Amino acid sequence: MRPEKAAEQGGEPIRLMQFTRSFHIGGTEVQVLELLRGLPQSYRLQVSVLQDAGPLVGTLRELGFKPEEFPLNGSLMRPNTAWQILRLAKWFKQNRISLVHVHDFYSTMLVVPAAKLAGTKVIVGRLDLAHWHGPAKRAVHAGFSRMADHVVANAEAIRRMLVEEEGVPASRVSVIHNGLDLPRFDARMKEGLRQPVPDTGGAPVVLHVANMNHPVKRQEDLLKALQMLRQEGLTLHAYLVGDGPRRAGLEQQAAEMGVSDIAHFLGHRIDVPALYARAAMGVLCSSAEGMSNAVMEGMAAGLPMVVTSVGANTDLIVDGERGLVVPPEDPAKLCQAFRRILDNPGHAQQMGAAARTFVQRELSLERMVQRHHDLYQSVAKSSLN
Repeated sequence: MRPEKAAEQGGEPIRLMQFTRSFHIGGTEVQVLELLRGLPQSYRLQVSVLQDAGPLVGTLRELGFKPEEFPLNGSLMRPNTAWQILRLAKWFKQNRISLVHVHDFYSTMLVVPAAKLAGTKVIVGRLDLAHWHGPAKRAVHAGFSRMADHVVANAEAIRRMLVEEEGVPASRVSVIHNGLDLPRFDARMKEGLRQPVPDTGGAPVVLHVANMNHPVKRQEDLLKALQMLRQEGLTLHAYLVGDGPRRAGLEQQAAEMGVSDIAHFLGHRIDVPALYARAAMGVLCSSAEGMSNAVMEGMAAGLPMVVTSVGANTDLIVDGERGLVVPPEDPAKLCQAFRRILDNPGHAQQMGAAARTFVQRELSLERMVQRHHDLYQSVAKSSLN
């Protein structure tokens, strides 16, 4: 427990737990940290995890939190899962937790039944379109979401899925977009590069930031679009930030397409804002997507973003206004969008400026924290409808 967060402001403070799988680098984990930083002093905050691991654990501890661990140790079907649910329910009661906000699929499998056993109110975060899961997992996730006191989606597309496909009552679903700490982002842009980048000889760069774990990210469509542009006599370099088991295969594809000299695989980087500062545009060409922090950061950097028309991408980008929107798995349309930006630098600059303004107005960290605070107050004081 973090003592300085225990200050009472008129009555018993809300004892709030944030529960996530781990603190590896990812959009969800970053948003949890921002909530912990930004929530008012009127909460007694606690953090729990399935696994006390990841490079962001150090940041968590710097904030004054030592997470309580409830490990799954493998499959959900093992007896340990039931044991951890009972242990967690007991922990809720002993620590008089008023409300728990759970942020991912595997944690939800423990937290929702434990909260129901303990009489603790629970908010389930739904941060993607469940495109990683098969039918069985999706059905279970939907069932636990319906059991929750409230569900938070970070995009309108996710809200529609919850209500129309999963049967969660609309009155128990809120959309709260992710937030970005703009002053910190701007400072990181100004800090400059932490590692060198390939020299493009002055040619423009498109930046792609995504893991290389899942085919849904579709980096191969970016490679094909680069090849098409080259065949038209235009040179566009790409910095591909991220890593994972697909990287070797993607690098091989780049070589076979003849674009390995313009498709630069940079691996994990901690200086992404500075990379955006050196790009002419950003891209996210996924075939499915939640609310992408990568797109938000590209917008914050004042870049026109080229995104596919999936998930929350269209919450962020209006075609022709804050960037360009193309169909998924269509490298030809991706190539056309890149060409439009290269051929019209004035319009590209206007779209980038509009994107930056949108982030300032709609996606500020303060707005995200305030909306969570309002929701926590509402759920803590209400009963399940």
